Amino acid sequence: MAAEIKTEELEYRSDDRTLRGLVAFNPHVKVPRPAVLVVPEFWGRTAYMEKRARDMAEAGYVGFAIDLYGDGRVTEDAGEATELMNAALSDFEALKTRYRLAIEAIKRHDAVDAESLGAIGYCFGGSVGLSMARQGIHHDALATFHAGTSGLAPIAGVVDTPTWIFSGADDPMAPVDQVERIAAEMREAGAWVEVTVYPGVSHAFTNPGADDKAQKFDLPLSYDAQADRDSFEKTLAFFRDRLG
Repeated sequence: MAAEIKTEELEYRSDDRTLRGLVAFNPHVKVPRPAVLVVPEFWGRTAYMEKRARDMAEAGYVGFAIDLYGDGRVTEDAGEATELMNAALSDFEALKTRYRLAIEAIKRHDAVDAESLGAIGYCFGGSVGLSMARQGIHHDALATFHAGTSGLAPIAGVVDTPTWIFSGADDPMAPVDQVERIAAEMREAGAWVEVTVYPGVSHAFTNPGADDKAQKFDLPLSYDAQADRDSFEKTLAFFRDRLG
């Protein structure tokens, strides 16, 4: 029988906006457990991101689908999503503050072991997760899926976040040579980094809605069930090792 998962909204504030994340956890587990941030695609805190938070809760963690835009903003329009993403990237310090505030907010949750933090990031969210790790924000484990490779934050000192990067060999937003370069930079700065590249796989391969969006917006997106399943299974094994 599947675990009973409770979800609740968690509101937190930055200087300029209210942020709204979704927490998912098993209410019958009485001991604190690690939190896992779910860092969203450029569409925002969609139902798919909330599902991933529940997936992490079913795996024994507290999943937290975070808000990078404010007010839990979500869009189904690729143009608007691009505008929201670019606006967030235009002020990296503000974006980093929102990320830190998400960490602080979930660590205060009664179900969370504040000493143990993981993160999973998808597309834009994967890029954000990598940038935060490269800037010295510590995670006990970080997994990224089809993260874009352009515009990542530079390395700032020691990188101490164990990281697993999952990418598609045919992803035009994450050329394999750039993925390997990013991994090498992070290793040189002190991080343990693993890279898995799936042959014949394109962008957004974990999202079952990718093919519809590809057709609607003429984007190079494609779901791949095998790569989705394999990357998630490897992530769970990685998190069991690093988070418990």
